[in-house]
Amino acid sequence: MLKIRLKRLGAKKTPTYRIIVINSTTKREGRPIQELGHYNPKTKVMKLDKASALDWISKGAQPTETVAYLIKNCNDDGSLNYVKKETVKLSKKALAKKQAEEEAAAKAAEEAKAAAEAEKEAPAEVTEETPAETTEA
Repeated sequence: MLKIRLKRLGAKKTPTYRIIVINSTTKREGRPIQELGHYNPKTKVMKLDKASALDWISKGAQPTETVAYLIKNCNDDGSLNYVKKETVKLSKKALAKKQAEEEAAAKAAEEAKAAAEAEKEAPAEVTEETPAETTEA
């Protein structure tokens, strides 16, 4: 079975990868059938022959999860269309505090809604005007 996967190159803590087509039983640094491109995760630079990759997939080669992501987010010229995530990761304490605030806000909104419904359902009190008593001093 053929796989499209990454072949690691580069020094310690500075990885670069080649995107290759290789037999699934061959080791990671083994001789590939074809090299499709390269990818640097530190700088987010990629060059990929997308047409060739899709051709190999149509022939039955299975891309790994990472390579499938790279192919999916690849422009027509072979560069990576990288979109930085906007979400900020919070610490456990900050996450717990945020959840508590959200729960308190939800509870307050629920109480306000219940009070509004109670006012709506309660019959309007009829106020009778009584003639003002006149007192003589």
